Amino acid sequence: QVQLVTSGGGLVQTGGSLRLSCVCSGRAFSNHAMGWFRQAPGKEREFVAAISGSLGTVYADSVKDRFTISGDNAKNAVYLAMNNLKPEDTAKYYCASARWGTSNLRRRSEYDYWGQGTQVTVSS
Repeated sequence: QVQLVTSGGGLVQTGGSLRLSCVCSGRAFSNHAMGWFRQAPGKEREFVAAISGSLGTVYADSVKDRFTISGDNAKNAVYLAMNNLKPEDTAKYYCASARWGTSNLRRRSEYDYWGQGTQVTVSS
């Protein structure tokens, strides 16, 4: 059984930083791409960033140069370092594990396991 446990959210002021963590059990991170998505109230869940051994890292334009995704094969974990946070980054953040062999890391349907999410709130 695959499980993703997410942590690290919280309340931060504009310009602040947070680091999200996601630990995956039941599936090797080295064989499956991992991604971060977010969902604000009343909005669709949107792609944020993803990492894959074969495809590298991919970012949404809205977070590029502010967020950094990284992974640790030994811990089977993925991280999202978020800097220069803005109020529009406020959302619940979800990590997800992609199906084997996925080629489009931005597509939500490529991910078949999801974490429980962690809330990030950026105050102005």
